[in-house]
Amino acid sequence: MIRPDILSRAAVCLVALMFGLSYSLSAALIALDLAKMGLSEGWIGANVAMHAVGVLITATFLPKLVVRTGIRRLVIFALLLAAGLLVAFPALPFLWLWFPLRILLGMASEILFVLSETWTNSLSTEETRAQSMAVYTAALSVGFALGPVILSVLGPDGGIAFWAGAAIILAAAALIAWPGLEVPQFDKPAPGSPLRFMAMAPVAIAAVTLNAAVETTGLSFLSLYAIALGWAEGEAARLMAVMMIGAILLQLPIGWIGDRVNRTGFVLILAAAASAGALLWPLVLGNEWATYTLLFIWGGVFVGIYTIMLTIVGSRFAGAELVGIYAAMGLVWGVGALLGPVLAGVAMEATRHGLAYYIAALCGGFALFAATKPRKS
Repeated sequence: MIRPDILSRAAVCLVALMFGLSYSLSAALIALDLAKMGLSEGWIGANVAMHAVGVLITATFLPKLVVRTGIRRLVIFALLLAAGLLVAFPALPFLWLWFPLRILLGMASEILFVLSETWTNSLSTEETRAQSMAVYTAALSVGFALGPVILSVLGPDGGIAFWAGAAIILAAAALIAWPGLEVPQFDKPAPGSPLRFMAMAPVAIAAVTLNAAVETTGLSFLSLYAIALGWAEGEAARLMAVMMIGAILLQLPIGWIGDRVNRTGFVLILAAAASAGALLWPLVLGNEWATYTLLFIWGGVFVGIYTIMLTIVGSRFAGAELVGIYAAMGLVWGVGALLGPVLAGVAMEATRHGLAYYIAALCGGFALFAATKPRKS
């Protein structure tokens, strides 16, 4: 018989994976369908913004709601809602409906994002917290990679990919409903607005914004950047896969190190390395294997910033207060995901290697910001 703690860790990783899947699959599919409907980039961007609106709405009441409802019930509700919404998009091809549907999808995503992180933290001890968070972020990265895989296999036409994503999420909801899982309970909500929680953990908030901005930028522009430098389309698309594989596989050794060193100092090293690595992109993109090696390592190092920051937050806060901070982190994740690709597009128009310089500047700026804050383990 499977031990309850092992079963619970598998369940929370599954929730993280479903968050990544629902976001990456829906973002690509909805954008493609809206373009086929004849909408301009401005209207498509407005629809993307509705996801952020849903995140914002949820972040304001989630800390109180989780106390009243409980983590498992809310997670199951969010999974069922996300699955139903994925089916609703192709079933309701009315443009005006896709805006409120996108708001609801943002709300479901925020619940999955916040509660999966809170649940993971509750299952961790201080000695193994970084390793637990490493497994969590690896599962998150798998989810982000799974969406494009489903889309590439099934194609964007006919709504089949929407239905496939919904079926996977429904199966996950059934597993989360399995009895015997260890789920944290909260006695009372933490007071305050998302702004209060942001002020309590400014470096973590900055790290989440950085992660969202760069991750969504990479998904959108890395292949285009490589193609502009002479790579074939298939080879350019492979670069993103190599980076994602590095982001998944290298989290375990990064988590192992994070449980044995000063974590704040380790974050600074990772951020500085990510900045330097991005500056190397223009130098190595002329060599295939050098590019693969660099992007594999860079993907792991960059996502490691997020892994270790989650660990630091989990070691400093607990209970409903932790839920509030994670909710604020989910909110700024939406902001970073919204603004990151826009600013990257401007940088790429300004200079040939604008993507590399933009990402290097973001990582370096975060390192400088984090270095100005008090150093704690």
